[in-house]
Parts: sequence; C-alpha cells; structure tokens
Amino acid sequence: MQIRDRIKELRRVRASELVPNPWNWRTHPVPQRNAMRGILAEVGFADALLARELPDGRLEIIDGHLRAETTPDALVPVLVLDVDEDEARKILLTHDPLTSLAEFDDEQLHDLIEACQFKNPQLTAMVAQLEAEIEQATQDLAAPTERPEPPIPTAYQVVVECDSETQQQEVYEQMHGQGFRCRVVTL
Repeated sequence: MQIRDRIKELRRVRASELVPNPWNWRTHPVPQRNAMRGILAEVGFADALLARELPDGRLEIIDGHLRAETTPDALVPVLVLDVDEDEARKILLTHDPLTSLAEFDDEQLHDLIEACQFKNPQLTAMVAQLEAEIEQATQDLAAPTERPEPPIPTAYQVVVECDSETQQQEVYEQMHGQGFRCRVVTL
C-alpha cells in the first residue's frame, strides 16, 4: 500500500488567526478546558495543530480547536496539510475516534500514573478519575455476572404425536376448529 505524506509544512501561527472548522463536532467541557490549561502550563506545546490552507491563504483548523481557543495570543505549531475540504472532513471525523480505539496495558498505565506528579490540581483530578474508572472497569469485569432466570409463564399444553404430516394437519384443524390456540411443530 502506498501512503501519501500530506504534510506540506510546519508553521508557527498566532492561534487567534486560525479559522475554526465549521464541521467541528467536538465540544470541550470545563474539566477538559481546565486540564488543557494545566498541561500547557506544566509542559507546553508538545503536539502540532492540524490545518488546511483555504483559497484566501488563511488556515482552517482540522484538529486542535481547544488548544487554539486556550491560547489565542500564542504562536502555536501548525502542521499545514495538503488536503481538500472533503479530506479535511474525513480527518476531522476520524482523528480522535481512531485514538480512542486504542486499548491499554493496566500495569503499564498504573506505573505511568505512579511516575507522574502534577502541580496542576485539574490534571491531578483528571488522572485520579482515569485511575478510578479503570479500577471500576477492572472490578466490573472480574465480578461474576448473575443473570436471573427469566420468568416462565404458566401454560397448559398438550403435545400430540402424529404418524404423518397429513395426520398432524387433521389434528390441528380439528383442535383449531374447537377454539384452541394451536401451533404446528415438526421435530
């Protein structure tokens, strides 16, 4: 399979000059915004925003809306992609969901959490919540699942064994004619 390199260049652009993508479907709740501010304060930019160049020369964000909103006066790293509007929409739709499909190694994650100490309380809270969710998921998977027996309604039935399909049809018609609810079953 031939894979194209769609990155044209890396630019440093004032975040407020970037154009938000009208197709952006992600929303950013307050805890995420706080955690983003925290990691930017503790570490800084460690990833580039993705954008495409519009016909008028402006850059439209594909990925990184929250980073741009959080630091409007900062010069942010932007990977300018050689993609058209349709391709940009495909990236916008799949970029984060593809990342969320990754699985994790419980032990490796626990070791990583233990090795990281944050100054920012929002980051500390985010990691604590992550650890609690993983612990709960692990407990849920380990817990035996008891399924209650479904209630079986009381029903009074008669099974009549017939010698042939013709006899079965005759018995069915006779019983149905007398007002009984009948079903034809062949075993």
